Amino acid sequence: MKTLTCDLCDHEASAQTFEEWMQALKPHYGQAHADVMASKKGTPEEMRAEMTKWIEENKARFDAA
Repeated sequence: MKTLTCDLCDHEASAQTFEEWMQALKPHYGQAHADVMASKKGTPEEMRAEMTKWIEENKARFDAA
């Protein structure tokens, strides 16, 4: 089991796998960081690229923990 903080604040989530950890953080992001998520604008391709980068960075943090 790994426990990591949100990349935007000190909220913690615990999980066995990266996928479970991301699922555990979804409600938190939707509530605490809705403004950040809504501010992401661009073409669908740009938004997909930004999301992919964000996921890869968080996976690296999870794997390193």
